[in-house]
Amino acid sequence: MTGATDIGSPPFGDAANLAAETARIYDICAGCRRCYNLCPSFTHLLDTIDEHDGDIAALSVEEDRRTVDLCFGCKLCYPLCPYTPPHRWAVDFPLLMQQARVARADREGVAFRDRVLGNAELLGRIGSAVPAVSNWVNQNRAVRWAMEKTLGVDRRRRLPRYTRRFSRWFRRQTPPAGVGRSGRVALFYTTPVEFTGADVGIAAVRVLWRSGVEVRCPEQVCCGMPALDGGDVAGATRRARRNLETLGRAVDAGCDIVVPGPTCSRMLKQEYPRLLPGAETERVVARVHDLGQYLVKLHVEGKLEQSFATSLGRVAYHAPCHLRVQEIGFKARDLLRLVPGTTVEVLERCTGMDGTWGFKREFYDASLAVARPLLRDVDALDPDAVVSDCPLAALQIEQARGRRVYHPVEALLAAYEGRALARTG
Repeated sequence: MTGATDIGSPPFGDAANLAAETARIYDICAGCRRCYNLCPSFTHLLDTIDEHDGDIAALSVEEDRRTVDLCFGCKLCYPLCPYTPPHRWAVDFPLLMQQARVARADREGVAFRDRVLGNAELLGRIGSAVPAVSNWVNQNRAVRWAMEKTLGVDRRRRLPRYTRRFSRWFRRQTPPAGVGRSGRVALFYTTPVEFTGADVGIAAVRVLWRSGVEVRCPEQVCCGMPALDGGDVAGATRRARRNLETLGRAVDAGCDIVVPGPTCSRMLKQEYPRLLPGAETERVVARVHDLGQYLVKLHVEGKLEQSFATSLGRVAYHAPCHLRVQEIGFKARDLLRLVPGTTVEVLERCTGMDGTWGFKREFYDASLAVARPLLRDVDALDPDAVVSDCPLAALQIEQARGRRVYHPVEALLAAYEGRALARTG
């Protein structure tokens, strides 16, 4: 896709460029088939090509559109594909799907539902204003029926529960003496942590403090991934620019950037350079770490506190798709294995949530179908605790099993403090 890897560049949304690249990549995928049954998008695409006797040009507009709609952006086909750059064929199927969504948005406008779901800050501010009321409303059958009719959010889907805002908690804290001796970080705490997962942010701060790391929380907005999922390049770019400005100042002050959410860390590392290419973006991106990645770095340097007070028992660790595609290894697994008496089983399966896709009425059943192998694996293990870095993956697992799923840093803090992790809650 020569000249079109930068998402904001004119060639990226060019219809002729998209048509040529679609035909080229579909033809390669039809000949390879390594990703058949990897996700609903590939299964539909390859089955449809077969129905046309291998004639890529015979695919209808509707059949191609269905391929794009069924791609939920897990990105796992990229590390699986043998033809990604620097191979001369330079296949990047996730980027092709993103290009198709952007071209559709340019042609048809960003859909109302995608504009609403893509504005995570607005939804969070409204929902967290009075969390108890918002959570009651989100469970009300009449409201959920109306939400399904107007926004297409499936009434059966459990929604995240709003909590106190993490940033307000952080502003009231006084760091313990001695922080800074092991490093300094800017916590890009993410929209889910800010509005629906304050406990994850609190655990991250307390774990970092225990190891002598100074924590700052610079002003920030949503990473922009929900907007980009809907083809809203302008909205994603606007958010990226604001975050790069404040994170850039944190880097100037000697901070590493630590991110507890894998979708957000992947967005910063892999999509920001495509939205806003340049030396300044690369300078900031070079300092971005997944939270588990950063804590393992502390351990390697001999700086991680290891005075654990209790075992976590048998832990099932769900490795999120957006963390696996960063190809940094299983850092959360490595961390939890430091806790004496703890065993960790890694589950490398997708939950089928991936941003807003799993919330949408027309994809709800497909989302559950993607998650079933993972859920069977978790049930077979029957662990003492289930952990995942991804809040949406946790939501899917919790809805199916009725048991609490923790972020790895929450489990680590519990081991420090000698607390057992509750199965429900």
